[in-house]
Amino acid sequence: MRLLTLLLIRLMAVVLLCLAAAIGCLVWDAHRSIESDVTSTASRVNARLQALYWQQLLWRNGTQRGTLMPLPDWDTVETQSIISPGVCVTFGLPGADRRKLCSQVEALGPRAPLWFATAYLALLGAYQPVQQPLSIHDQSAGLLVTNADPEAALRRAWREISTVVDVAIMLAAGIAVLAALMIGHAIMPARAIINALKKLEEGQLGLQLGKFKSTEFNHIANAVNRLAATLRQTNCERAALTARLFQVQEEERRSIARDLHDEFGQALTATTALATIIESSALPHRPDIAQDARAIAKMQERMMGALRTTLVRLRSQSIEELGLEASLRQLITDFNAQSKTGTVFRLQMPGRLAELQKRVAVDLYRIVQECLTNASKHGRPTEVSVRLEQRTTREPHIALTIEDDGGGDVSCVHTSFGHGILGMRERLAGLGGSLSIANAPRGVRIFATVPLGHDVVYA
Repeated sequence: MRLLTLLLIRLMAVVLLCLAAAIGCLVWDAHRSIESDVTSTASRVNARLQALYWQQLLWRNGTQRGTLMPLPDWDTVETQSIISPGVCVTFGLPGADRRKLCSQVEALGPRAPLWFATAYLALLGAYQPVQQPLSIHDQSAGLLVTNADPEAALRRAWREISTVVDVAIMLAAGIAVLAALMIGHAIMPARAIINALKKLEEGQLGLQLGKFKSTEFNHIANAVNRLAATLRQTNCERAALTARLFQVQEEERRSIARDLHDEFGQALTATTALATIIESSALPHRPDIAQDARAIAKMQERMMGALRTTLVRLRSQSIEELGLEASLRQLITDFNAQSKTGTVFRLQMPGRLAELQKRVAVDLYRIVQECLTNASKHGRPTEVSVRLEQRTTREPHIALTIEDDGGGDVSCVHTSFGHGILGMRERLAGLGGSLSIANAPRGVRIFATVPLGHDVVYA
């Protein structure tokens, strides 16, 4: 999941949690407000009725108290004006009919939805009435009962809560949108950092991230820049080490080739000469000796052929002496001569190649040699074509294409060729080039490039 999406989900969860807490506080506050109105109404009405009671008592000079109640004028407009909306007052003398006075319900707003009324009463319950005696000195003065009208209380609670909740929802939505925009803007550097890491993965080590407004992203950018610098230094060191390794390898090959030519070549030549002498000097009654000598001579001839083939693979002096073009033609000729499966090896070199340094020429020669060997060893192609040319379109470079019709699969090339592909990539990386392997119409195509602008190309 993307970071922005995850942050927005968490933000919405926090907003919804805060909204739910705010709604809960509003519901509780509305409930307590109605209870407070019931209590205050009971106090005001009680004081009003007590004043009427004692007024009537004083007017009649304390006589015939039983006739003073019920007061005929207690439920007047003046009394109703001190009753809070949604509150009902019930009063009556003991043994007499009780009279009820309520404030207007319609003025409190529309009827509350059924789901709200059900949830409200289930969570907070019904309101408890407030009962007060009209006089603590005279219990016969009557009992005053004040309670919240359930319908009016629900209307009032719904009006207060719905109004505030609508505003809270709009505020929460606005906060969420603005926060999402701010978060999205704040994490924009993450995209640049991710793109930089992808470029590092692709080998573009020259990138450099700039400064960001956020300190944390600056730390990450500095770490990426240090990583790129370390990778550049590591690649330079690896390229230098690889170049030195190939140089040592070529020197070792020349040393081995020289030893094989001087020691084994002379020994095989001497053995062939001795076999000829033994064959010519064999006695007539010992034809088996002459036959053994001829067998030794044939064996030496085969060994000499194998030695010449090995020397061709090991030596690179011909590249220094004859040049890359002549060496490649000789290589193709040797492969055609040694082919035991009838494979035809073809070479195309349109135009003339630029004068190349010894290292570049040797590396290209070794790459062609490795590819031809792999094509012969791991497949049964009928034709293997090699094309080497200098291209001047866009960025000038040397292009090498080797294609066969052996029916190979690219997915198996890396495993079947062992370390050969890795060696070719290392050679080309040291020259600033690249290697790509793809399926050909009937086999495998290997394409290598070496830029002509690289400082190691020209002689």
